[in-house]
Amino acid sequence: MSTSFTPSPQQKLWIERWQRFSTTLVRYFHLYAGWLVGISWKRFVLLSLALLIGVNVLKNLPPFTWRVSEQVEQSDRGAVRRQAKLEAEAKKAADQARRAAEKAAQKATAKGSSDKGVHYEVKIDERGVRIQPVRPASSASAAEGEEGEARDDVPPGISIDFPKSARPEDVRTAVEQAKEQLSQLKQEADALKQAQQAAAEAQTALQEAVDETRDARRRVTVVHAGDSLVDLAILWILASAVIKAMYKGRIQAEVKAAQATENAESEALKRQVIEARMAAMQAQVEPHFLFNTLASIDHLIEVDPPRASQMQKNLIALLRASMPTMREANANGGARDLGRELAVIRPYLEILKMRMEERLQTEIDVPDGLLSAEFPPMMIQGLVENAIKHGLEPKAEGGSLKVKAEILHGKLAVTVADTGLGFGRAATSGTGVGLANIRERLQLLHGSKASVTVTENQPSGTVVTITVPYRSRNEEGVAA
Repeated sequence: MSTSFTPSPQQKLWIERWQRFSTTLVRYFHLYAGWLVGISWKRFVLLSLALLIGVNVLKNLPPFTWRVSEQVEQSDRGAVRRQAKLEAEAKKAADQARRAAEKAAQKATAKGSSDKGVHYEVKIDERGVRIQPVRPASSASAAEGEEGEARDDVPPGISIDFPKSARPEDVRTAVEQAKEQLSQLKQEADALKQAQQAAAEAQTALQEAVDETRDARRRVTVVHAGDSLVDLAILWILASAVIKAMYKGRIQAEVKAAQATENAESEALKRQVIEARMAAMQAQVEPHFLFNTLASIDHLIEVDPPRASQMQKNLIALLRASMPTMREANANGGARDLGRELAVIRPYLEILKMRMEERLQTEIDVPDGLLSAEFPPMMIQGLVENAIKHGLEPKAEGGSLKVKAEILHGKLAVTVADTGLGFGRAATSGTGVGLANIRERLQLLHGSKASVTVTENQPSGTVVTITVPYRSRNEEGVAA
């Protein structure tokens, strides 16, 4: 037992929305695919390069890249203690370096150490050795502008007096002592510089430690949302290339299918037109023969009733044989075999022979192997009627009529030859509608593969030959 699913109103609403969305999506897809097919591959490559360049530029702009700053609360006690310990050690090192620098400075000042801009001048003369501090010109002018600070800032000099009775050895000893004192002053100056440099480094380390602590508590995150744009652009280009390559084949297939459908419809319409026109042409031929035969019977009733009765019987036999074949020909598009066509021609000629008596001799030369060949209906009958009406009847002595079928160059050729007056020479010559109808019917059925030729017969008369493609048919009327 099966149960049908009935959606609720809400589900129906969602289904309708999805159908509208999918329809719109498919419509835009076909529009985009059609646009891709319409452009050249060169333009497609240029547009793809432009897309990649634009995406690489856009991915670094604020809508796709931004910075997020956040304050971090350090909940880890161990981390807090380690950070405080580092700060204390850095501060302690800075204090020690600063005290060492101050101590060295005080020591250098107490012993007469010079400033950064002071150098010593050593003089040796007969009185002794003089080591005096000398400032640069800029420092000396600045020092003179101050009241008492300049004299305090100048380090003390060193004087070594020679005794009046000094010997050269005593002088050398005094010089050596001066050198040692000068070396000590230089060492103390270097120690002061090193202490100041260490104090500066400690201060810098302390400041870096504080900055690291501040940075650790504030974290800045850079979000690059535009990095995926490049991948999406590459995927879009690849998908577009596939669509362009495949959709073009689909469009071509659809165009071919549409052309095939249009051709089939055109052929079907053309076939219907052919059948309608053939039916109209046959309607022009058949009454023509019937009216002539009925006129002959009417004439014979007055002059020779037995012959009129015999002609009437032949006409009934002719109609009984031709009517079914006419219906079959109209049903399958106007084609039947040559044997059935001759089955109508034979009683037809008998009727004509009764009308013309000794003035008409007939002959049918058709091999049995060609009786199954396909041939358009009512054409031979029309040629025979024209040959008798416009060629043999106007001739006083009459003549002969021959129907022949043979294979020429792979085609079936059916010839109707008479020994009458000739084509267009009789006073009863018609307008040529019969031959025109035959040509038009052959053109509709076989195109340029069929033809009608009219030539003169020797010694007199006309020969009309109808040539059609040779196709054999079985008993059911299907081409073999």
